[in-house]
Amino acid sequence: MRWLVMIVCLFMVQVAMAAQPVEKLYSEHCASCHGTDRLGGIGPALLPENLARLRRPDAIKTIASGRAASQMAGFGDKLNKEEIESLVGLIYSKLPQVPVWGENEIITSHIQHEPAGTLPDKPLFSADPLNLFVVVELGDHHATILDGDKFEPIFRFPTRFALHGGPKFSPDGRFVYFASRDGWVSKFDIYNLKTVAEVRAGINTRNLAVSGDGKTVLVGNYLPHSLVLLDAGDLTLLKVIPAVGQDGKSSRVSAVYQAEPRGTFVAALKDTREVWEIVYGKKDFPIRRIAVDDYLDDFFFDQSYLHLISTARDSKKGHVLDLDTGKKVADLDLPGMPHLGSGITWDYQGHPVMATPNMKEGVVSVIDMQTWKTIKQIKTQGPGFFMRSHENTPYAWTDGFATGDPASNDTMTLIDKNTLEVARVLRPEPGKTAAHVEFTRDGKYALVSIWEMDGALVVYDAETLKEVKRIPMKKPSGKYNVYNKTTRSAGTSH
Repeated sequence: MRWLVMIVCLFMVQVAMAAQPVEKLYSEHCASCHGTDRLGGIGPALLPENLARLRRPDAIKTIASGRAASQMAGFGDKLNKEEIESLVGLIYSKLPQVPVWGENEIITSHIQHEPAGTLPDKPLFSADPLNLFVVVELGDHHATILDGDKFEPIFRFPTRFALHGGPKFSPDGRFVYFASRDGWVSKFDIYNLKTVAEVRAGINTRNLAVSGDGKTVLVGNYLPHSLVLLDAGDLTLLKVIPAVGQDGKSSRVSAVYQAEPRGTFVAALKDTREVWEIVYGKKDFPIRRIAVDDYLDDFFFDQSYLHLISTARDSKKGHVLDLDTGKKVADLDLPGMPHLGSGITWDYQGHPVMATPNMKEGVVSVIDMQTWKTIKQIKTQGPGFFMRSHENTPYAWTDGFATGDPASNDTMTLIDKNTLEVARVLRPEPGKTAAHVEFTRDGKYALVSIWEMDGALVVYDAETLKEVKRIPMKKPSGKYNVYNKTTRSAGTSH
């Protein structure tokens, strides 16, 4: 028995000795940039929730070789393979307790780069400010302001690590707001081509929304479980709202959007069956809690903002919620994993319809928005993630981005909005991932991303479908037209 005890003790000592070096390695090589608590500093937070887009082999490569166009140096000459792998194991492990990120932490993180109201009110450039695109380049964490008439870059600037949820614009289109995966919110003045303010609103952030009056920003977080209201002028903190349901359960926030015709923000809670509507025109930001049948993960609105169309990831149907009454009015036939956040609408035979791609199945669902019945399931080349159109084009474009199959993720499927038939399949660059379409303000041109490090924006004539121009980019993801976003085009997400 004594020998067994000795063996167990020896094993525990060896485990402790093995565990100690990785903490020491982290303290010596990582903490100065990423924080002693792994919550981030000048570098991003190193938590499994924040590293979802970074695969472990890529993390090993990043630690060994560094990251291009960033302050991340390589440590391959200082650390051996086992040490690097132990660090990767550490950063993908959960913290023993949920970290705190509340009012004090948010206030302390605030950075005012330019005093509010001190910059000129006229653009520094001659391009149409409403026909600009903000292009997010994930490859080296930059964004590009692109002239939508000449298709030429105006300005390129660094962003925070791993932007998430799509940038949002002020109502006049002058300012764009970014949210990073690790909670940083940045306000960029497009007219003056400068970042004017930043604040860290959370540790793991889903997305943000800008109020219809341009005065308030709402941020939804996975970690901590909170909603954060910021002054849109300088990003100073207005209020932190713990995301706790009426059942007392703390919840992650799935998504937040603004519903300008209603004067509200709408937030979906992922871990409790509630949707919150928050009035942004009142000082205390009152919350209306709406009970729903399922845990919501994804949603969008009809053009009137009366109906909220939603789905849950483990459900085979969607739900239609009347926001005036707070009652469910229909179930939708949406098998697989529809991506409603990329849903679009148009008029078909005198009826408004909605369409959504599917991240598990090669199908686009088209649903009548009066009867809420499925009109057609349109077969595509493979599972898709983004879908876009424009009022002035006959086609709805969807990608094969979610397929993971090289045979189909290089495709763009064009659906005729009048016949609901596949009209054309384009391959912008065979063998390379094609994703996310956005249109110029007049709908005459469509821009497609080649989602690769040596990628590009491919500009198509939206009528003839001929390539017009190819603009080199570093893994461009979304591109967002100022006019289409600020006017809430039916062909794009809001």
